[in-house]
Amino acid sequence: MTRADERRPVSRSATGRADVRPVAAAPPTWGRRVLPPVVVVAVLLLAWQLAVTLLAVTPQVLPSPLRVVEQGWANRAALWDNTIPTLQVTAVGFAVSLAVGWALAVTVDFSPWLRRALLPLMVASQTLPIIAIAPLMILWFGFGLLPKVLVIALVTFFPVVVGLVEGFARTDREASNLLRSMGASRWAEFRYVRLPGAMPSFFTALRIAITYAVTGAIFAEYVGARSGLGIYMNQQKNSFRTDLVLAAVGVSALVTLALFALTFLVQRVVAPWVRR
Repeated sequence: MTRADERRPVSRSATGRADVRPVAAAPPTWGRRVLPPVVVVAVLLLAWQLAVTLLAVTPQVLPSPLRVVEQGWANRAALWDNTIPTLQVTAVGFAVSLAVGWALAVTVDFSPWLRRALLPLMVASQTLPIIAIAPLMILWFGFGLLPKVLVIALVTFFPVVVGLVEGFARTDREASNLLRSMGASRWAEFRYVRLPGAMPSFFTALRIAITYAVTGAIFAEYVGARSGLGIYMNQQKNSFRTDLVLAAVGVSALVTLALFALTFLVQRVVAPWVRR
């Protein structure tokens, strides 16, 4: 018997033979999840720094990571002042997206006819290029909050709807049949079986959608806004400050990562029974 077999629980069967049961592998720790991507990012940044230094690339073309961090810190007040509007429009747009997505998904789940009618239209809405839709939103609704909210909602609502619809469809049939046999209504079945069963799919879709939200907000600001990371990037690009453009890109990436991590906290509070 090997050392690995010695660590496995051994039980005696009815015939007196020893049964060796495999032990389930322990889930990876937080450090083991985070360390690999951190190492990869560090290697890429080091390669970037060495390439810029050895090839003597001008900062207007490609600044080094150290210069990006240095100039970003020196202009942190301006970056922060433009991050706040982007966060605000992202929060409002994503809240609208969630409200519309939940309403559509629940309606579609209660009406198979609407599912057949609306799902193709929602798929078709994702084929529309945002680069063409965003200027029209500005033209129709001006430079206020509404067009940016609509752009974010248009970009993010589809993953939410599809995730919920697919989650409702994967409901345990035996549990649904049991509730129906006990005289439960369709709403009771939805509340106690279909809704909890859809939570894993919903949070997966939520993480996909939240990564699109910040990008959609920045793109909407590019088309028309008075402040925000999109406007800041455009201004620095026109001034040939590539370092500050990349600093703003880094800030937007950090904001996206923070919102992505926030979804796990929300999942733990709202649906603690869901395990990754």
